[in-house]
Amino acid sequence: MDLHAFLRSRRSVRRFSDVPVSRTVLERIIETATYAPSAHNRQPWRFAVLTDAPSKSQLARGMAVAFRRDLEADGLPLAEVESLIEKSRSRIRAAPVVIILCMDMSEMDPYPDSRRQTAERTMALQSTSLAGLQLLLAAHAEGLAGVWNCAPLFAPGPVGEALDLPPTWEPQGMLLVGFPAETPRLRARKPVREIAIIR
Repeated sequence: MDLHAFLRSRRSVRRFSDVPVSRTVLERIIETATYAPSAHNRQPWRFAVLTDAPSKSQLARGMAVAFRRDLEADGLPLAEVESLIEKSRSRIRAAPVVIILCMDMSEMDPYPDSRRQTAERTMALQSTSLAGLQLLLAAHAEGLAGVWNCAPLFAPGPVGEALDLPPTWEPQGMLLVGFPAETPRLRARKPVREIAIIR
């Protein structure tokens, strides 16, 4: 397959087969993710990889507490709150692999002023995000599929506590990964002329 065609064939997949993903493959895709570019080459990405049912259930329970609080604050009916929480729990438990993508600022440059410190944090966030995309493409190269979920941004404390993460690891995203049970249709992309200025 042409490389551009391969890159364009990646899809966000939410339903997986029950075929397990080997540790060798997991380590390979994580290593490939670390070849993403990063600010100052500080590599601020961190990965919490969950493959066993107890760890995934513990994460789902921890995130459900924060999710419930937010949904109730939004004034949603109780039945809808319960439905949304159960859907979230089920997705986490059903995924063969759950990867919590974290950012670690401990090796980034400190600045005395907020302007540069904010920019430094943004660079670390961008670097971590690039590693997340690289991981999804590496999984795609292995015949796996995945989806990026931002829910940990709304519950960083519960996620960290549920997984006993180091205090410097800040959850940024959750990648659900496995062998696909479906191939979603391609969603329309905006044409280049609408989203780029080429001079």
